[in-house]
Amino acid sequence: MQHYFQFLAHQLKGWPQQNYYLFFFSLGCQVMTLVGQAITPLTILTFIGTTLGVLCVLAINAAKSVNGVLGVLSAICFIITGYAAKNYLSIFEQLAYVATLDIPVLISANWNVNMAAKIRRFTGRSWVIALTSTVVIYLVSGWGIGTFTDDPRPWIDAISFAISLTAGVICFLRFNNQYIWWLASGVAQMVLWFISFRQGSATLAMFINSSIYLVNDILAFTVSPWYNEKERHRVMAQETAYAGQLAHETN
Repeated sequence: MQHYFQFLAHQLKGWPQQNYYLFFFSLGCQVMTLVGQAITPLTILTFIGTTLGVLCVLAINAAKSVNGVLGVLSAICFIITGYAAKNYLSIFEQLAYVATLDIPVLISANWNVNMAAKIRRFTGRSWVIALTSTVVIYLVSGWGIGTFTDDPRPWIDAISFAISLTAGVICFLRFNNQYIWWLASGVAQMVLWFISFRQGSATLAMFINSSIYLVNDILAFTVSPWYNEKERHRVMAQETAYAGQLAHETN
């Protein structure tokens, strides 16, 4: 257990500097949003969820597998927030993230080893499958949630869900093309939570959180190991050195 906590601490180190800057900027925005409104259990829970959620996506951006723990904790907060706002597909979205992004990290030793070395790119067939899946999920989920629940924004909820679910699966398969979907997801979630806020169903914090996710996705195309080859090699060397150090301490 001690080694596991050391591993988690190590996974919070060595990120691109821009990731740390974005986290503290996000934290400042969320603190101002929290104190600028009535403080309730829901707003506090939203604050905790958005803070952990930003850390989670920044960890994925940096190809660090600490996102497993952060993702599960933030998902619990977002599920409650989504239920309160009646954005029911956002609940399934969080469950999908846990299944595709968090649980593999928590239960698979191999998944945690040098993620940067396992990055792949789409083939033509992969593009067709990913785009078709997004459209099918959108149509089925939009119809289902609009038919069987009182979700006031079924098709807006559905587009966010479809893009995000597909992005989670692409990330699970370690394709860097995930960030095209994450970028679209950030825009869709901003629209969803802004409309929810205007209709009195959610706090502004969720809109701010989605905008931070969008900035993170843009950063991924420049400084993240998923796209930046120099950064990828740096992270690979860092992880190899840490693995060697851990093996030496164990022996």
